[in-house]
Amino acid sequence: MKVLLVGVGGVGESIAVLAKGRSWLERMVLADRNEARLHEVRERLSDDETFPAEVVNAGDADHVADLAMKHGVDLIMNAVDPAFNEAIFEAAFETRRTYMDMALDGDCGVNLGRYQLGRDADWERRGLLALVGMGVEPGISDVFAAHAAKHLFDTIDEIGVRDGANLEVRGHAFAPNFSIWTTIEECLDPPLVYERGRGLFETENFSQPEVFDFPEGIGPLECVNVEHEEVVLVPRWIPCGRVTFKYGLGKTFIDVLKTLHMLGLDSKDAIDVKDVEVAPRDVVAACLPDPARLGDRMTGKTCAGTWVRGTKDGKAREVYVYQVADNRETMSRYGVQAVVWQTAVGPVIAMELLSQGMWKGRGVLGPEAFDPDPFMARMAAYGAPYGIRETNVA
Repeated sequence: MKVLLVGVGGVGESIAVLAKGRSWLERMVLADRNEARLHEVRERLSDDETFPAEVVNAGDADHVADLAMKHGVDLIMNAVDPAFNEAIFEAAFETRRTYMDMALDGDCGVNLGRYQLGRDADWERRGLLALVGMGVEPGISDVFAAHAAKHLFDTIDEIGVRDGANLEVRGHAFAPNFSIWTTIEECLDPPLVYERGRGLFETENFSQPEVFDFPEGIGPLECVNVEHEEVVLVPRWIPCGRVTFKYGLGKTFIDVLKTLHMLGLDSKDAIDVKDVEVAPRDVVAACLPDPARLGDRMTGKTCAGTWVRGTKDGKAREVYVYQVADNRETMSRYGVQAVVWQTAVGPVIAMELLSQGMWKGRGVLGPEAFDPDPFMARMAAYGAPYGIRETNVA
């Protein structure tokens, strides 16, 4: 497989690191607007033939398309902010390449993903595949939902993605371990819930708190509703009564986000500051440490998982299917911090399955639309074993 990787930030770098040396990879073109970052990642990989570099304007569909044609790629992998989804998505469509991303286009609330999902019929007619939401959450979490539906349940009442961590960053009172742009949008856009018969609807920010006990020493954390793609994607393919997504954010994190919103610092609309046009959110991002460079100051674990409630053989059942990444292990084995590493595992496994024809399809599809078995069978080999915790239900 030949891949055009658009974006070599923390997750993009991790994708390249995980893909390096895999038998299915012929070439992965590293593309980013930041030439210095390209040089840094390429130097680390030490394989210029497999990993050529190109400067790209991710918001210019024609530029992305030109690079795809120049290098004869099979797949365009979108590893930048969802704000650029439309341009990269259309570049893949026009050049008849397979497309993959890790988050839906950025329209918020019930409109999340409306543009991309609305193009499903066009992609299907052209015989092309756009695999959307193939990160960790969404991504691996959707695969877990498909696994539960296929093997663990006869009927499903609720699928609830639950994410929690005990990660700490030494020297920083507030240091998001993922893109602050993505963090703000997920946490401050209206959260979504799906219910059969009602469809998608919005709830209040940080609503419906619950304490969820995370495995492998992370322990109980208060989780709240936030906006996330699984609530949109999962019900398209898996019959279920309800879908939710809740993060274990913690009081300090929530208070900071609320303050940013109150002051207007979450806005992406440019304002005039002493005759300079600048988006407040860009200022916030510039003041925070780069998540890709936090690994050597981070300790702890992060858990991504899917909790499912329903019935099997006429009996009530609850399970939590999960993957835990330990920052100490990901730093020692791969040289990248746990959150970006865990996000990168899903797309790299999906690349292998696509290259081998084990996952194939037409249209705009989420991960839950595919057979979960070959994906989950490969997780341990990629250093990401999963676990299943069963809760006894009376």
